[in-house]
Amino acid sequence: QDQKDSMSLDNVGEVIEKILNDQQNNLLAAAKKRLADNTLSTDSYDDFKDIFGQEEGKFVMAHWDGTAETEARVKEETKATIRCIPLEGDIEAGECIVTGKPSKQRVVFAKAY
Repeated sequence: QDQKDSMSLDNVGEVIEKILNDQQNNLLAAAKKRLADNTLSTDSYDDFKDIFGQEEGKFVMAHWDGTAETEARVKEETKATIRCIPLEGDIEAGECIVTGKPSKQRVVFAKAY
């Protein structure tokens, strides 16, 4: 937001540093909220395809069997690709949403726009 303000030059450095820190914190909080609001989790390939068929700008956490073949099939059928294999957070074993094979953890799928 555009805002004009008058201030003494005596402490201008401290004031500017506070303003920049506040802006950074606000931007980070907004980004975290946007990420949380747009991240879904599914264990169903049909639901996965529906999400990417109807929604834009979504991230989907889903189990993947770790093979390039499965990743290529998902990309061909939905245009979604793996964006991230999380190194932290909840690591849960499961079954690949496409093949049903064992999966070590969920990965993040998204579409490029």
